[in-house]
Amino acid sequence: GVWRRNRGARGNMSPSIIHALHSQVEIKRRRQHLKTYKNCFTGSNAVDVVLSHLMQSMYLSCNDISRLKGVRVCQVLMDHKVFEPVGAKLYLFKNEKEPEFEDTNTSLYKFVNSSLTPFLPRKNEDNENLISEGVFFCLFMVSVIEDVWKQQTLLRLLQLIDVPLLEDILVSSVKTKLDCFGKEEDLIISNTFLDREVTLNTKTNFSFYRLDKWLYAAIECLEYFPDQFIVMVSQQLPQSPNKPSSLNTYKKILFDIIIKYYSQKKDSLLATQDLDIHSGIIELIGKKKGNTDQALEASQLYLKLLAPNIREELHRLLAFIAIASESEGYKLQKQFDNRAVIIKTCTKFILQNKTLSKPQAELLTQFLMDNHSELFKTPSTLLELTSRRLQSLLEGQDPDIDSGFTFCQRVTTKEYEDQKQQTNQYLLALVQGMDNDPTITLKQKKKLIKEFRKYHSLI
Repeated sequence: GVWRRNRGARGNMSPSIIHALHSQVEIKRRRQHLKTYKNCFTGSNAVDVVLSHLMQSMYLSCNDISRLKGVRVCQVLMDHKVFEPVGAKLYLFKNEKEPEFEDTNTSLYKFVNSSLTPFLPRKNEDNENLISEGVFFCLFMVSVIEDVWKQQTLLRLLQLIDVPLLEDILVSSVKTKLDCFGKEEDLIISNTFLDREVTLNTKTNFSFYRLDKWLYAAIECLEYFPDQFIVMVSQQLPQSPNKPSSLNTYKKILFDIIIKYYSQKKDSLLATQDLDIHSGIIELIGKKKGNTDQALEASQLYLKLLAPNIREELHRLLAFIAIASESEGYKLQKQFDNRAVIIKTCTKFILQNKTLSKPQAELLTQFLMDNHSELFKTPSTLLELTSRRLQSLLEGQDPDIDSGFTFCQRVTTKEYEDQKQQTNQYLLALVQGMDNDPTITLKQKKKLIKEFRKYHSLI
């Protein structure tokens, strides 16, 4: 019903989202990786235009608009071949996959149909509007579903652990690659993608790495590393990887690179502002064995609320350190057990918080590492709760009537008004009692009354 009304209200809203991109992005010659490209625009410029267009539309309120949603719209448009990345995008250690839209000033794009001008022919308007409305509808539904998932995840998490404050909990924006890798001027942006290609194709042959789970997990971690670390790997790796004697050399180089990369990062993967969540999970881990399942579910719920790129990076790192900690694998240090080395070395990469003691932080890291294969699954309880809530929304029911669990009792309007009136009477008696109290000075009374009026002006 909402969708039909919005479509009707839209009328001849102009321009459409694709038309807006063609007419408003800054198209010019640009230089990237020692090459010059004509008629291209930047990813961040495209997101700016899309956000501006969304804010003028009648589909979404201003509260629904975020840069992340703008990025998703651009991804949909790119998937529909409205525009495409400039130049050949090379991926290291990955199979071929769909290009991922990047919201940066260094990512370049061009329109697939370059003959389109800002004044699009009439015959293309219907198709264009169909894509635009489809994008808006998908965006609207994604927004609703995301809100339901997050709400149910938080509610379920609150059942398992005690979180004293709900405001701004786990509100983290998706970090761009520039955020993760440091300042833009610190990056090697010239021709380092060639070094990645050299690493993959000419300097060495990585076909054997899939046969060794240790190497596979380590190389999966490298995808989140900036170019300079990949260059470092390519310069150190031996020329004959298929020799058995080279395996340990490979492992030592890769382990050292991974440790070096995470050691130079300022922030750990788990945010320090989520201390209450971390403490709650640690408390569950430290209790009797019966709470292990609760600790695992709480961890699953918490990780679902992380930014997608942080979640995926953590997934790969935990998988790697779990394999590297095995005693029968590559020996990290002669005098210490692999597991002890990993826990001592990698805890600060995952969790840094001065409020937590070192044993507490190491306990959480060990728990996440030991359960890494289950951590990133969705709990069945959450699936059931979310499904029930979405079904209520589709049927037009009030989803808050039956949330699956109860924190407080729902009262009728009459009961609420009666309780409100009773509360006001108590507040009035409190003020009168304070005014008649001879032990309180006049100056104190004025100060208290002024403070009271700020929160209870009607009284």
